[in-house]
Amino acid sequence: QVQLQESGPGLVKPWQTLSLTCTVSGHSMSADWFYWSWIRQPPGKGLEWMGAIATSGSTYYNPSIKIRTSIFLDTAKNQFTLQLLSVAPEDTAVYYCAGSKKLLLGVTEAAVYDYWGQGTQVTVSS
Repeated sequence: QVQLQESGPGLVKPWQTLSLTCTVSGHSMSADWFYWSWIRQPPGKGLEWMGAIATSGSTYYNPSIKIRTSIFLDTAKNQFTLQLLSVAPEDTAVYYCAGSKKLLLGVTEAAVYDYWGQGTQVTVSS
């Protein structure tokens, strides 16, 4: 059974860098062609697709946050990481990681993804 588990700080101060890691178990990230994504949901709002990284290392980002976002892949650890620069209170959200066989640009429906994490709450506050 494949499981995705998000981890990282629950509280971040404004202007700091948020770093979240998604650990994948039950699926070797280097074994096949796959896409690994980050999606978030601010309180009271809809889901927002943030970006994705392919097994090759190619990255794809939401244009609205591209300048602040980076996604990295570590196949040796079977993990991928999200970095979000200069966070603000508006970045407070539940952050989800997900995996898919196809590139799902802008897609936020969990049912479309092959794998979906449980989510982790991140609060940006001083």
